[in-house]
Amino acid sequence: MSSEFGKLLRVSVFGQSHGRAIGVNIDGLPAGEVIDLEELNAFLDRRKPGKSPLSTARKESDTPIFLSGLENGVTCGSPLCAIIENSDQHSGDYSELADKPRPSHADYTAWVKWGGHSDMRGGGHFSGRLTAPLCIAGGIAKQILARRGVYVGAHLASVGVESDSPFPLRPTRELFDTVAAKPFPVLDDQAGERMQAAILEARQSLDSVGGTVECAAIGLPAGLGDPMFDGIENRLAAALFGIPAVKGVEFGLGFGSARLHGSENNDSFTVEDGKIVTESNRAGGILGGITTGMPVTLRVAIKPTPSISQAQRTVSLSAMEDAELAIRGRHDPCIAHRAVPVVEAVTATVLLDLLLEGNHGTF
Repeated sequence: MSSEFGKLLRVSVFGQSHGRAIGVNIDGLPAGEVIDLEELNAFLDRRKPGKSPLSTARKESDTPIFLSGLENGVTCGSPLCAIIENSDQHSGDYSELADKPRPSHADYTAWVKWGGHSDMRGGGHFSGRLTAPLCIAGGIAKQILARRGVYVGAHLASVGVESDSPFPLRPTRELFDTVAAKPFPVLDDQAGERMQAAILEARQSLDSVGGTVECAAIGLPAGLGDPMFDGIENRLAAALFGIPAVKGVEFGLGFGSARLHGSENNDSFTVEDGKIVTESNRAGGILGGITTGMPVTLRVAIKPTPSISQAQRTVSLSAMEDAELAIRGRHDPCIAHRAVPVVEAVTATVLLDLLLEGNHGTF
């Protein structure tokens, strides 16, 4: 299914932006895992809309309702199903879009694929609203990983031309927690102020702006993953591209390595405290699709929000002629800062699946 990923840990996302509810089904979670619901809700709150002028004004509680798989706060081995009820929809804002597809949205491709029967209110099943169920799965995965000494964290690496400081060679759990506790998830608060100014400037111009998210995972053992088509990069990239608005994924130095000589790009090996490590980490902790034991690092490119208030050129599907569209409704002037916990969530879920696979479904 297109809305499902994972091997032993199967995650399926369902619902539409303006439907009754959105949700997730997670099959393959280890039984007996205590889930701290307060911690999970705090994680979900990091991506919740309506908290500042930097995001959409849509207000949703995003409180998960567990239908199965969790008894007295402990996983019971059954598939875990959770929903989040939608409550603040303005579906009338989308009436015109049934005939006039929004530029750079999935309106047109969904209309072609499903013959005009898709529910595209608020973006339908393509909406960023569907990242909330991903955060349920990822928030649970992060708790299970943390008990095994594996931690995943991310920060907003850039907005437009403004950039944050990168993660250090060896980020720590404490650093991840510090960034997660901030209202704007950056390492350098002064850089964050410039980023926020760029977002507000885009909003005032009836426009939007894109950004990048840097994510890291620490505590992973060396030797996790496989070569060629089932490597760590393959599994992570496939899932990360399922996040709406993601247009690029790179690992380690990524495309930057193409500008270097081998002598500049290679990570020299050394022995430190009885372990083989590398002096740098341009490979992003992955060689041949297999973890090296260094932090796994990746960056995700998030496109500017396509729904902007400026008049745009489109077509009338019924008349088959050029048309103009002025999009109404509530939209994020930048998606990237709210995507930070989503990138963490997807990364954590994929890594938990890989670790379960390596341990034959158990720890």
